[in-house]
Amino acid sequence: MATLNKISKEILKFLPEDKISEIAFEAANIVLYTKDKDFFFDNGDSIKPIVDSLKKRIELRPDPDITIPKEKAEEIIRKIIPEEAGISEIIFDTRRSRVIIETDKPGVAIGKQGSLLRDIKTQTLWVPLIRRAPPMKSKLITNIRNVLYENSEYRRKFLDKTGHRIYDGWIREKKHEWVRLTYLGSGRHVGKSCIFLQTPESRILLDVGVDVSTNDENAYPYLDAPEFKIDELDAVIISHSHLDHCGFVPYLFKYGYRGPVYCTAPTRDTMALLVLDYIKIMKNDNREPIFDVEDVKQMVMHTICLDYEEVSDITPDVRITLYNAGHVLGSSMVHLHVGNGLHNILYTGDMKFARTQLLEPSVTEFPRLETLMIEATYGGKTNIVPSRKECEMQFAEFIKSVVERKGKILIPVLGVGRAQEVMMIVSELIKAKYMPEIPIFIEGMIWDVTAIHSAYPEFLNSDIRKLIFHKNENPFLSPLFRRVASAKERKEVLEDTGSCIVMATSGMLMGGPSVQYLKEFADSPRNMLLFVSYQAENTLGRRIQRGDREVTFPTGSNKVETVALKLEIQTLEGFTGHSDRRQLMNFIYKCTPKPKKVIINHGEASRCLDFASSIYKMYGIETTAPKNLEAVRLK
Repeated sequence: MATLNKISKEILKFLPEDKISEIAFEAANIVLYTKDKDFFFDNGDSIKPIVDSLKKRIELRPDPDITIPKEKAEEIIRKIIPEEAGISEIIFDTRRSRVIIETDKPGVAIGKQGSLLRDIKTQTLWVPLIRRAPPMKSKLITNIRNVLYENSEYRRKFLDKTGHRIYDGWIREKKHEWVRLTYLGSGRHVGKSCIFLQTPESRILLDVGVDVSTNDENAYPYLDAPEFKIDELDAVIISHSHLDHCGFVPYLFKYGYRGPVYCTAPTRDTMALLVLDYIKIMKNDNREPIFDVEDVKQMVMHTICLDYEEVSDITPDVRITLYNAGHVLGSSMVHLHVGNGLHNILYTGDMKFARTQLLEPSVTEFPRLETLMIEATYGGKTNIVPSRKECEMQFAEFIKSVVERKGKILIPVLGVGRAQEVMMIVSELIKAKYMPEIPIFIEGMIWDVTAIHSAYPEFLNSDIRKLIFHKNENPFLSPLFRRVASAKERKEVLEDTGSCIVMATSGMLMGGPSVQYLKEFADSPRNMLLFVSYQAENTLGRRIQRGDREVTFPTGSNKVETVALKLEIQTLEGFTGHSDRRQLMNFIYKCTPKPKKVIINHGEASRCLDFASSIYKMYGIETTAPKNLEAVRLK
């Protein structure tokens, strides 16, 4: 095991000891700090042989003690970078000697062959990182970055501590090699995804979600299982930002967890937004929130973001790589390499094996693979959804019919993914004149999530990415979309007599503004309720899909309000961010290498069992569909 002491000795074989002031970990990466200005500017290729020897990412930075004051550095940076680059923000990560410069035109800010970056380094002794400025302003993104950089000293210590856990050797006794999974959620169930991975050395959670379809103790993962102890937890990995996969993460921090949370950067941002909204929903429902804003802040401070296909050690015997899952912005399939080639696992999270308006399809090629853990949301034999083109034409027909009768359309959507997908579809249909141009009202949280989409174009498909890079063509900035950000603006939408589309959360009608619009739209047969998202068991959305036409809403003081649904109700499943039955089977067929075992999760019991049976019959692969609290030994 490569402890820091061993790593330091290896590094100092290649470098003069007096050139390095500190050697520190940043999680799985190694940072060398120097107080020698000349060595920082001109160290030749002295770092490359160290990288070749240690097989780790290594970066040389100036010691924070020799960087020039922030105010002076900012002044110099603004002189060096041309005005046409459009600097929007300069943020100093003080204890890590980095400066983040957001600009409208990163290429201009970088300069020919990085010349301007070299000038900044030379004149300020700060390491510049150029990032594209988000085309849509987001207060949330700003707040997240403030939390990270205002706590720069804490982040540096946390990342170093995480590195020591990875490299300092085993802390548990190793008698045998084994790998074990326990389903603390999502076993034959949609909601509260939470899978506990154990090896002789590691304790890791794959997702920690809540079940948004219920408000009682059944909404939360089974963290009271005897094998789970929060003070032994090494790492949390979040596949994507929907609450059924991440909504319980702040709860871990409420009860003392201070370890890393691994995910992509857009997942971190949207996860923070959704858990903050979850607190708000609980308060609006007169329920005591299960965690508070401080716990969310701790979650953000302990998040380590990885890019797709970036390999990273997370414990002494587990290495992970995140791959595009095609489900929502930043969603990941998690590949886990356990031990020295002992076992390789792929956890798909929620995935879409088809190109959508927003995303590329999920990846199917991996370096090694023995066990596949795959979702079964649409895993049943009958879960075949129409083609995207058919759905888009049907969508246009629904809208035209409502406009002709001067009605309004309510589309309850998941704030992350479905909302932005439908926005792109509507925009394209209007552009192609398949449907009339009518206002599309977007509720506040959806707008914030859309801003996050604009901030991370590299995670979107190539077509959308190109459009976002040209501000005047950014599809999310279309004048078709009108933000609803207050109760007053919502009232104006409701009082307007013209036809319109309203997109509002929650997608399953479990609280949020979509329920308020439903109450207002319910009385008129001219209006339409159009479902485009999966409706989980026991949600109001599922009950309405099944035929309930009188629904009740709590009004406080143990009173309820009964509302008769006279509006037209339709469902379009083709816009789902999940793979349907054919896509799931095709994913397994295309998966390279072929898994030796498939574990089914995240689906209603009948769908999980049916999908498992079909995989075995079709491909001859061993399958299982565990229930919650069941454990599976993989090795």
